[in-house]
Order: sequence, then structure tokens, then C-alpha cells
Amino acid sequence: MQLISQSFLDGHAIPGEFAFAVPDARAQVALSSNRNPHLAWSDVPEGTQSFVVVCHDPDVPSRGDDVNQEGREVPADLPRVDFFHWLLLDIPADMLFIAAGGQSSEVTPRGKPGPDAPGGLRHGINDYTGWFAGDDAMKGQYFGYDGPCPPWNDSLVHHYVFTVYALGTPTLAVEGELTGANVLAALAKAPVLGKASLTGLYSLNPRVKVD
Repeated sequence: MQLISQSFLDGHAIPGEFAFAVPDARAQVALSSNRNPHLAWSDVPEGTQSFVVVCHDPDVPSRGDDVNQEGREVPADLPRVDFFHWLLLDIPADMLFIAAGGQSSEVTPRGKPGPDAPGGLRHGINDYTGWFAGDDAMKGQYFGYDGPCPPWNDSLVHHYVFTVYALGTPTLAVEGELTGANVLAALAKAPVLGKASLTGLYSLNPRVKVD
């Protein structure tokens, strides 16, 4: 399989329009248009009945002590964990692309509805649900796509890995809530016929260079 995007090149920067936040000279960050990027896949395995799209960031700090703290920086050697930004399930076998902005076109405080998605698809729950749990203005259940918003003082560039899975079944059977961990557990048991990935880069730290 092959996966491409008209929104960014593999291994290069993701434009701010596809992010949750962009740099701001006064407030460090400002909310962005939060559009999902375009994705298109080809060379689909024979027998494919549906697709699943997963986007995750493996570079999220495992501790929040220094995160977004003035005068401090998140160290590069801090252990990192996964953060899921997008889980889209039950994509029909004849659907070979997702239009830019077709599944997300704004930041929605207090969460996004789900799991129903346009076209009979299913949205999973992204990890902003947990991230905003203690924020009265933003807390809620976030389904669907919400883009990059790494700590503005992180010394590392964050990598956003988009993966499309081709399944030999018309739906993915997930036990429990549609979280990243549960979707990955379901994929490990499912008849995955093929997959493809591409990676975009993003940082909100003006001292970090992103190509």
C-alpha cells in the first residue's frame, strides 16, 4: 500500500491550518483552524472490505512538570508516550481518500460528538479528552480529528504518524470505548491485509527548527 497527502510531504512540516494551535508572539500559542489533512491511499490488497485511519504522536512528554512553563524547557531525554489525534473506523473499501477539512474544520471546546461520522464511518475518542479533563473551559469527550498542539517549550520536534490499515472485514470489532489503546488492540486481532504510513512534523517552540 501507499499513503500520500496533498496537505504535507512525508517527513516534513505540517502546515498550521491542520494543527490545533499555532505559535503566537504574545500568548505563546493561539488556536488554529484544526482542519484534518488530505489523505489518499493506493495499491490496496485484494479482499479489502474496509479501512481504519490512525494518527498518533509518539513524542508526548511522559511527565508534565516542565510542560508549558515559562523559563523552562521540556528536556529531550525525557521518556515519551503516545498521544492519539485521530481514529477513523469503518471506511468503505471504495473510499480511497479523505478530503482536507472533510472530518474536522475547527476547534470545538468541550469536545466533539461521536462516534457517528459523515458517510456512516465511526470516529474514535482522541487523547485531548484526557488532556483537557481538568480544564473547565475545554473539558469534554473529543471524538474525531484534533491536530497538533505540542508543548510550546518542548525541545523536540513532534512526529505525527498517519497510518491507514486495510481490513478483510467491513467493520472493526472494538472492545470497550473507542480509545487509541482499544483500537490498536482490536487491530492486533483483526485481519489486517496491509497498511501504509506517512509522518508529518510540528513544533510550537520558536527555538526548534522544523523543515
